[in-house]
Amino acid sequence: MSNTIEIKVPDIGDFSGIPVIEVLVAEGDHVEAEDGLVTLESDKATMEVPSPAAGIIRELRMKLDDAVSEGDVVAILEVSESAVDTPAVEPAEASGPETPPEAEVETVSEPAIPEEAESRSAPADETPAAAPETGHSAVKRATGAEAVDPSKVPYASPAIRLFARELGVDLQKVSGSGSKGRIIREDVSAFVKSVMSKPAVTTAPGIGGLNLDFPSLPEIDYSRYGEVERRTLTRIQKISAGHLHRNWVGIPHVTQHDHADITDMEAFRLANADEAIAQGFKLTPLVFLIKAMVASLKKFPDFNASLDSDGESLVLKKYFNIGIAVDTPDGLVVPVLRNCERKGIMEIGAELAEISARAREKKLKPQDIQGGCISISSLGGIGGTGFTPIINAPEVAILGVSRSGMQPVWDGNEFKPRLMLPLSLSYDHRVIDGAAAARFTRFLASRLEDLRRLTL
Repeated sequence: MSNTIEIKVPDIGDFSGIPVIEVLVAEGDHVEAEDGLVTLESDKATMEVPSPAAGIIRELRMKLDDAVSEGDVVAILEVSESAVDTPAVEPAEASGPETPPEAEVETVSEPAIPEEAESRSAPADETPAAAPETGHSAVKRATGAEAVDPSKVPYASPAIRLFARELGVDLQKVSGSGSKGRIIREDVSAFVKSVMSKPAVTTAPGIGGLNLDFPSLPEIDYSRYGEVERRTLTRIQKISAGHLHRNWVGIPHVTQHDHADITDMEAFRLANADEAIAQGFKLTPLVFLIKAMVASLKKFPDFNASLDSDGESLVLKKYFNIGIAVDTPDGLVVPVLRNCERKGIMEIGAELAEISARAREKKLKPQDIQGGCISISSLGGIGGTGFTPIINAPEVAILGVSRSGMQPVWDGNEFKPRLMLPLSLSYDHRVIDGAAAARFTRFLASRLEDLRRLTL
């Protein structure tokens, strides 16, 4: 046994011609008591018209964008037998304590006072009786509307907010295409599709799984402003770009600056320059830096380490492989000199010249650029007084070297000209603190200032 009832627009105050912004059901749909049927929108609020009982929608009298007023018929509902037997279910026009609860109203822009304050200030005889938290009330609680400042709630109906919550969508990130920027169901679906269509973001080991999914750069027609020329990046530049970007964003860089007095070291280098040339290579200051770096890594083992991929442990290395940044016509590469602790100045000098030449001739093998412990980037042959080199992950530090120059240095009695070498140590602050970096850089400088200490 079943009967039909008319579901009408309830009391909506002194408003008329309220537009229908959502139709939530179709003819033939089964609905439960207090399921939303349509959503109306006034200048200040949205409201859903709920079903007063469970049943089947036999006729739908409203469509999208219709203008309605209080008392207009929304739908014809065929009430189910169980609902007919329940005394609380009456036709929509019934009045008194058994009248179905009015549609919930949700403020979406600049309410005068919060909802809770209104309920506290209402006279006791006007306070509606408490009802079970079902239908739209449950939706409101599920979407968190009661705990949010109404003026900051995304402009969407309760049904759309529940739909977004079920999909895990943050409506603050969704742009509304409906009237006055209202978010509709299609906006939520389009947002989900756009997120799913994006390529997966790969995370790099050693940087804690940081999401590097940045917005793309805008496309700009530079030819509008003048003549241009387009040149394709080299393969090395393309590979380096992603690597450097990941390292710069994913590692908290700090750079420690210092100077090393290399007056005596330079005198020793020049005294042995001819011997090196006779062996087929040029003895450069970089060779001494490599030996001083090995001594420093032995003294400060945390610099000869890498963060494990889980970001929770440190892998300490017992070998000493030093990467050297080499400027090539196609871009920067960093070949690695292995087991530098076992080699003397001349042997390192010859190996450095050989591997640098192979780098410029594009003859490096994959193993030539792997297994480094720390890197050195020298701009001493070009100029500058200091810079911030980017750490070559998974290493935890890199040494930048600028051009040396004569400076007056006070020795306690007088100023004397000394050849000073600028050092710039960038380090991973997750592994190394500032005091350790300062001690490391000063220790390195002391080894360059007195080559005899390299034997200690």
